[in-house]
Amino acid sequence: MEELKSFIRHVQDFPKKGIGFKDITTLLKEEPQFCRVIDLICEHFNNKKIDSVLGIEARGFIFAGAVAYKLKKGMIPVRKPGKLPAETIKEEYMLEYGTDAVEMHLDAVKSGSKVLIVDDLLATGGTVKATCNLIEKAGGIVQGIAFLIELDFLKGRDKLKDYDIFTLLHFESE
Repeated sequence: MEELKSFIRHVQDFPKKGIGFKDITTLLKEEPQFCRVIDLICEHFNNKKIDSVLGIEARGFIFAGAVAYKLKKGMIPVRKPGKLPAETIKEEYMLEYGTDAVEMHLDAVKSGSKVLIVDDLLATGGTVKATCNLIEKAGGIVQGIAFLIELDFLKGRDKLKDYDIFTLLHFESE
């Protein structure tokens, strides 16, 4: 896995001063590495019963779509409020200053459905925890959560203690 880290570009002070941004576009454009990421996620969850794959806006869509295709499952989008055209359910979560929210179509997850969440990065865990809450509100079961990158120093995993988490690349510091 460590060799995949060399394909992640670090951009300092983006999107604002003091933030060290992990740019995945440098990995996405390399076919062997991108395919390897998808294969590794699918291999980890291959023996688990999964009914659908859920991707979180926006970069999570890239990985979730490819994973869903490979696992031969449908893909569910979770988006920021106001972006989905039909009736939605919404879950708010706390930010450092204020709140944000995510939405999913009301009919996206059937009761008892086993869902794999796929996103590009785990930072503080707020967005993915809100997504887990959406799935559970709809009567679904979070079967697992997959990330390309985890920023361990932000301790987002602490909010997700009850879930099976699979992360490919860990960063101990910015």
